[in-house]
Amino acid sequence: MTADLEITRLGESGSKGFEKVFAFLRERLLAGSLRPGDRLIPERELAAQLGVSRAILREALRALTVLGVVEIRDRVGTVVRRPDVSVLNDFFTFAMAQQAHIIDDVMQARIAIECQAIRLAAERATVSDFEGLQRALQLIAETIDDADAGGAADFEFHRAIVVASKSETLIVLHDSMSGILMRSHKGRRELLQVFDTMKAFLINDHRRIFDAIVARDPENADKVLREHFAIGEDFRHRAAIGEGGRRIVSS
Repeated sequence: MTADLEITRLGESGSKGFEKVFAFLRERLLAGSLRPGDRLIPERELAAQLGVSRAILREALRALTVLGVVEIRDRVGTVVRRPDVSVLNDFFTFAMAQQAHIIDDVMQARIAIECQAIRLAAERATVSDFEGLQRALQLIAETIDDADAGGAADFEFHRAIVVASKSETLIVLHDSMSGILMRSHKGRRELLQVFDTMKAFLINDHRRIFDAIVARDPENADKVLREHFAIGEDFRHRAAIGEGGRRIVSS
């Protein structure tokens, strides 16, 4: 059931039209006075109370529609939606794609997210989570000679850790970086062409991570995952330089 909502005028000093509209929705969503399914008051009234033109209001609402925050329905009006967080992935990928060395920066964020996630997973993972991790672990072994499929398998294993944490915030943050993370996983799988010994390491190390989660040991799970990241980074740097300082694999 929808509800018409009374609103108060926002302060005008230092605010642009779009910012007023975005701030109005953001603050009320955070406060809980606006919820998915609520209908905004008519455009004419909303524009007047916000102190913006109807043209500006409409453009702002269209932008929010693209983000999935609202939906404009014929003969109904503007209705608040529960945003689809998957759009964050596209936004993040586009926003970060042209920044130099972004992979290294994203990796640091990934380590922070996954290390906290694995601690929670060691405490909260269900039988279903263990089964999902096992399937991903099997795929890692089966795709060891395929950079594309192997990169996807690696990504799915690590995402399964985050999902097992049962933390909606960590899941959203991890998913928002998934496009860049997938590229990173595939790039690291290509290192197997340089260091063939990585194949056994990759399989066994993911097994160690899985075992630590199953053992319900958050401290050890965190430790094993950090070691996994450190060894993988060492392989990447060695591959990038190669014998005699010759660069083999790009970063």
